Formats: sequence, C-alpha cells, structure tokens
Amino acid sequence: MHNLLLTLHILAFTIWVGGMFFAHMALRPAAQATLEPAQRLPLFSRVFDGFFPWVWLAVLLLVASGYWLIFRMGGFAVVGLNVHVMALIGNVMAVIFVYIYFSPYPKLRAAVSSGDLPQAANQLARIRRLIALNLSLGLATIVVAVAGRLIL
Repeated sequence: MHNLLLTLHILAFTIWVGGMFFAHMALRPAAQATLEPAQRLPLFSRVFDGFFPWVWLAVLLLVASGYWLIFRMGGFAVVGLNVHVMALIGNVMAVIFVYIYFSPYPKLRAAVSSGDLPQAANQLARIRRLIALNLSLGLATIVVAVAGRLIL
C-alpha cells in the first residue's frame, strides 16, 4: 500500500509541476513570440480549460496520499522536518491553485468570451505570476523531497 500511495503522490506532483513548467517555460514564450493577443488569450483560456481538471485531480491525490503517507509513518509528531516543509508548501500551492481557479481564471474566460482583450490580458498576467510562484514552490518541494534530510 505504501508504494502505491507514494507512486500516486509522485505521479500527481509530476503532472502538476511538469505542466506548470511546460506552460511557463515553453508554451508562454512561444505564444508571446508568435501570436497576437486576440489569438493568444483564447489559446491560454483553452489550455487552462484542459489543464485545470488535471490539476484538480493532482491536488486531490496529493493531499489524500500525502496525509495518508504521513499517518502511515506515525503522524506529524514522528516524521522529519522535511515532511513538515513539504506538507506546508503543498498546502500553500493548493490554496494558490484554488484561488487561481475561482478568481482570475473565470474572469479570464469571461473576458475572452466577451472580447475584452485588455481585461483578459490582465487576468492572464495574474495567473502567470501565480503559476510562476507555484512552479517555484513546486521545484523547491522537489529539492526538499530529495535532499530534505540533508539540508533541514
């Protein structure tokens, strides 16, 4: 059971952080270099339409498997500081995603649908900054997961 939970945890994290890395480091620069706002903004709205359901699944799997693993190891009183840091960062990342999903994302979709490109651009910029923050937190979590006992 432990190996299955850990595998699901790592797969969910890989999908989420990998998707953010691809979107932020490859898709965004390519779209900015080749597409006008009238094309780029609907593209990102559709990209998020496809990616965010996967993020929801990843977040649910991460929270469930993460806490299950912690409690299987004896609970927060027993696990190392690295596990506490991973849990804290993961919770912050989840809150940031939920905020993106329920605030700037619907505003982006509405602005794209109504043709309000300046408003859509503002919302996309908010989402971009928050995804950059979550990507940084996700990469830091990888460092903590791999080297946590050595650095904490």
